[in-house]
Amino acid sequence: MAGCERGGDRGFVTAESAMVLPVLVMFATALVYGLLVVAAQIQCVDAARTGARAAARQDPPDAVVEVTRGAAPPGAEVRVSREAEHVRVVVVARPPLLDGLPFDVREEAVAAVEETVTVGAEA
Repeated sequence: MAGCERGGDRGFVTAESAMVLPVLVMFATALVYGLLVVAAQIQCVDAARTGARAAARQDPPDAVVEVTRGAAPPGAEVRVSREAEHVRVVVVARPPLLDGLPFDVREEAVAAVEETVTVGAEA
C-alpha cells in the first residue's frame, strides 16, 4: 500500500489525549457541581414543606424555624410569614462547595392554617 506509513501516526494518540482529557475533567466537575445543586434544591424543598406543615399546625415560631433549619442545607436562611389563612415558609441556601458562584437555591411552601381545637370548649 503506497502512502501508508506506519511511523507517520506516531504521537497522535498522546496529542489527542492531551486535548480530550481536560475537557473530560471539566465535564465531570460540572456534573458533580450540578448534582450538588440538585441535592441542595431537594433539601430546600423538603425543609420548606416541613416548616410549612409545622407552621400550619400553629407550632411556636421558634420551633418552626428550628425544624426547618434541621431539614435545610447548612447555613440556610429561613423566613416564616403568617397571613390570615395561610403560612409561607421560604428557604434560601447556597449550594455546598460553590461559594464562588453568584446564585442561591430558593424554595417556598405555602400551607393552609389548621384550626385549633380548645379542650373543654362548649359547642
